[in-house]
Amino acid sequence: MPEATGKPQYKTSFKSTLTIGSLFTGGKASITLDEQYLIATIGEDIDVTNIHNGKRLFRLSGDTEIVTTFAITPNGKSLISSSRSLAIKIWDLKTGKCLRSFKAHEAPIIVMDVDESSTLVATGSADSTVKVWNIERGFCTHNFRGHGGIISSLKFWKDNSRWMLISGSDDCNIRIWDLSKRSCVAVLKSHVSIIRGLDISNDGKYLLSGSRDKVANLWDLNKKKLVKTFPIYETIETIGILKPDTVISEVENSVGKELFYTGGDKGIIRIWDLQSGKLVKAQDPEKNTKYGISDIIYLHKSNYLIAITTDQNILFYNISSGLKRIKQIIGHNDEIIDLVYVGPTESHLAIATNTEQIRLFNIDSFDNNIIYGHKDIVICLAKSFDGKFLISGSKDNTARLWKINVEAYEVEERIKACGICVGHTEAIGAVALPNKSLKFCITGSQDRTVKYWDLLQIDFSKCDEGYKPKTLYTHQAHEKDINSISISSNDKIFATGSQDKTIKIWSVADGKLLGICTGHKRGVWCVQFSPVENTIVSSSGDKTIKIWSTNDFSCLKTFEGHTNTVLKVSFIASGLQLISSGSDGLIKLWNCKSNECVATLDNHTEKIWALTLRKDESFVASGGGDSLINLWQDCTIEEMEARVKEEEELILKEQDLLNYLLKKDYRNAIVLAISLNQPFRLLKLFTEVLNNRVKGDNSITGSESIDNIIATFSKENLEQVLKYIRDWNTNARNYRTSQTILHAIIKSFSSQDLLEINGIKDILDGMLSYTERHYQRLDRLIMDSYIVDYSLHSMDLLDPLEQNLMEED
Repeated sequence: MPEATGKPQYKTSFKSTLTIGSLFTGGKASITLDEQYLIATIGEDIDVTNIHNGKRLFRLSGDTEIVTTFAITPNGKSLISSSRSLAIKIWDLKTGKCLRSFKAHEAPIIVMDVDESSTLVATGSADSTVKVWNIERGFCTHNFRGHGGIISSLKFWKDNSRWMLISGSDDCNIRIWDLSKRSCVAVLKSHVSIIRGLDISNDGKYLLSGSRDKVANLWDLNKKKLVKTFPIYETIETIGILKPDTVISEVENSVGKELFYTGGDKGIIRIWDLQSGKLVKAQDPEKNTKYGISDIIYLHKSNYLIAITTDQNILFYNISSGLKRIKQIIGHNDEIIDLVYVGPTESHLAIATNTEQIRLFNIDSFDNNIIYGHKDIVICLAKSFDGKFLISGSKDNTARLWKINVEAYEVEERIKACGICVGHTEAIGAVALPNKSLKFCITGSQDRTVKYWDLLQIDFSKCDEGYKPKTLYTHQAHEKDINSISISSNDKIFATGSQDKTIKIWSVADGKLLGICTGHKRGVWCVQFSPVENTIVSSSGDKTIKIWSTNDFSCLKTFEGHTNTVLKVSFIASGLQLISSGSDGLIKLWNCKSNECVATLDNHTEKIWALTLRKDESFVASGGGDSLINLWQDCTIEEMEARVKEEEELILKEQDLLNYLLKKDYRNAIVLAISLNQPFRLLKLFTEVLNNRVKGDNSITGSESIDNIIATFSKENLEQVLKYIRDWNTNARNYRTSQTILHAIIKSFSSQDLLEINGIKDILDGMLSYTERHYQRLDRLIMDSYIVDYSLHSMDLLDPLEQNLMEED
């Protein structure tokens, strides 16, 4: 941010303003009935997150064991969870507090279901038993045995006035339990694999079951017999019945029919006719995806189906619009490999996360997107000068161009593929777009070549994802993998950095090699051009950062400070400073003129692979191996203003202190001296009062008012003054004053008060050390009688852990 003079402002401080971490790491996920909160497992914990803005309401802390499942009561008041510790916990969803905890089964609980009155919870375990519990009181009401394997699904069912419980197991059987009779009333056999889903028809007459045997069965609950079997042609992981009169746009045969949905290993939500078993509608498959669906959440109010995918994403599909994806929540990011700001106002972050997809994060809201297209892990990203286009390089040996319209309402309109660069024979590790136009792009690969791609023929208004730009030249650039490419601000030259320890400078026009920068002792991970000078900066595995001249290719400066590989580096503050990140998990801010590190930012626990700046340099984004994205805000001006204000306040306080001393306003003078941390002035005040004691004065310190002030010290002030006394006590000239004030403190406070002070033993041990060392050197200690009286007791006081403090008067 420029100063009034127009000169660039040196940056000295950044603060972490937002950390984007995991919301769901696999396992169970659900959404409350009011559709306001996402509840999902994070390892051993459960997070409750606002589904609209992404803010975590609270975290339900676990017991060091992974959560196996949980259930939300229909009234939304409670959550029941279980973990591998075999304990059930009941949580209050309003406060986030655990109301009770108790052991439930002899093996982990796999599934749960809560009855519609929110009174009972059924648990199915790996010990082959089904139990029913009273939620409010936490006791077991039913214990059902009969299954021969792990319980895999549960469903409460009300048959007229009788409560029934239906369970499925990996013994391939479905059992119906009568809660009144406390017995099994039916065993339904037809499936040949584990039962993964159960649901009751809207009229309560039929049971729908789904299994990994790739079929769904419809059962008559009155006759306890199989009615129909529907082939689904995929391993079913979840199944459910839609509410009556659900209408799907553009699907005429959906009107007036009862429908059910399935999800499984194909990763596609499909809706079927419950009577005929015919497919009514299938979601359009995402391109080049490998995930399956582990669960589907049905939101009745908004008419959404939410797919919980095996790659920990939560995808929202609108039933009414024909299963169009309208929202997605990214549950877990793998290692963050690269990231860039995109959009006209740089309101979004495009992120490569060790997967085939690119994640598009809206920084200001919880509306995120997943960009499908690559067939293998995306390694690198670069944006256009206006932030409207993105290029990505992948292990599938291709680079893809994307048009970004973050303001579009429809999800499919926000990201459109514009072309694919095909020609490299190995993974693409570096991509770059020009700074003034969108006429070309440059890619570098593990095949050690750089390619110049002509983009002038692309019609970006039509966005043909199959269009393949032509290469105007290809050069064998390095002897090892190419890690980084940077184009100069005038688009005339570009630089490449490689594992072969060199940086090479090339002409953009014809790809002619202009020069080689040698000096790094290990591979070069990043190169960047200066925005204002004929220089480039590089970072390397040799833990150094170097600035090079693009005129004679000599090394101008070397920066040392990182304790491991420096992975990213960039110029900042108009080339006056550098910002870097490394394998040591640190971000460092450097002054180019002095070679000094002026700030270190620490909020990562693993390698920081990705580092990017907004154009106005007000924010820096970083991402690393800890799967975290941190946003850092430049707070240099705020800190400068705060420092100036603090200095002004300090000057005013010091003036007030001088005025209090002149007026002999001891109370305010002592309190202010302590707050300003000025022990010398406090010592001078106490010594002056002690030396000017009026004859016949019976006070301890020479002033009764000071005695009273000491008696009213807060615990914090008392601790501070005792530390001052310990330091004063080391100088024989201050011995009398320090012992006097210590005596006044002991007379004013009980032994219990003193023992409650932080570090009291260390403070008093310090006083004892000096007293023993110097006591023998004093031929005669000239003191008033009360000081002599104190000295007789002081040895007992100075070791409070071995014996009691001196007897109180």
